[in-house]
Amino acid sequence: MTDRPRLLYLITEDWYFWSHRLDLARHAAQAGFEVSIATRVTEHGERIRREGFRLLPITLYRRSRNPFVELGAMLELVRLYRRERPMIVHHVALKPILYGSIAAWCSRIPVVVNAFAGLGYAFTEENRRGGVLRTCLRQALRGLLKLNGSVVVFQNRNDLDLFVDEHVVALPQTRIIAGSGIDTKTFDIRPTSPGDPIVMLASRMLWDKGIGDFVAAARQLKMASVTARFVLVGRCDEHNPAAIAPEQIDRWVREGLVEYWGHCDDMAATLERATIVVLPSYREGLPKVLLEAAACGKPLVASDVPGCRDVVISGVNGLLVPVRDVPALAAAINSLLRDSSLRSAMGMAGRENVVRRFSVEHIASQTVDLYRELLARPVGGLRAAGSA
Repeated sequence: MTDRPRLLYLITEDWYFWSHRLDLARHAAQAGFEVSIATRVTEHGERIRREGFRLLPITLYRRSRNPFVELGAMLELVRLYRRERPMIVHHVALKPILYGSIAAWCSRIPVVVNAFAGLGYAFTEENRRGGVLRTCLRQALRGLLKLNGSVVVFQNRNDLDLFVDEHVVALPQTRIIAGSGIDTKTFDIRPTSPGDPIVMLASRMLWDKGIGDFVAAARQLKMASVTARFVLVGRCDEHNPAAIAPEQIDRWVREGLVEYWGHCDDMAATLERATIVVLPSYREGLPKVLLEAAACGKPLVASDVPGCRDVVISGVNGLLVPVRDVPALAAAINSLLRDSSLRSAMGMAGRENVVRRFSVEHIASQTVDLYRELLARPVGGLRAAGSA
């Protein structure tokens, strides 16, 4: 047994924990917490164990809609929480927040942190299905976020304001913490590879990341005889409703519009090869790839939407363009391709911004301080704060 406070992260996929929350978990362990990771194990189980974390495999699928499967996943979480008895549970993203909040309430977990990693498909999809889903989620979240008096963490002010304005959460229940931080020693400025410039979009292969717009912009620029390689980097996320079929990516590659490098474990080395990094997403929490690229001294092009505009200062470390505007996206990319001195200046400004505001030491310390603050509150204090 240990007298260290038990901290449990609930995250749907082990690869997402490894890419987006590993540094935070390391920092929490160094700060004296006993860290457990509850996740669906597919790729990184041994790596997580070698870090010294307790790995708790679960069967929570992001895309499952089968009510019997979902009920089983819910009961699994209740049993896990009752068995493990963590002092703090930290739920990351929508489905862990929904199911984890119920499990935490049933198990009387003292401290619950619900962290939105962006608002996802339901808040970017503009068709009727997306509207119905948004309405249902708002209603569910209004009740569930009050169950444990949880603290609700957002990555940007726009998402927080949306939830407060629509009475999903009360303002005293919320915090803003800008992601989980960037390791600025790993992501550092290195010489760009020689050869034709590389315009890179690194993300999961989802339509709402603006990948279709990126390919359309590449088509326009190639038709205008602009010399550049347009590269997609990232996994095909078949469990996301906005997933792009691998066959579609293959068609783009065969047409000569883009290269597809697939998933890359070493993002620092991958970003080193980029000349410009692009993310024409429809909405973000706080896009880690833009922060990593900026830390590597790369100029950025992104949509002028929540999340992206929290990273890109237009005209300083990159360019913001109207969302879903392919001609504007192509023009912004072309303007940076034509001006190496502007790229260099923007890259240096981006690096300085990340070091100053988004380093892992800075961001992870905010989260660990939040854990300590919540553990120090008197019993019932969270519920009182959440109902204010």
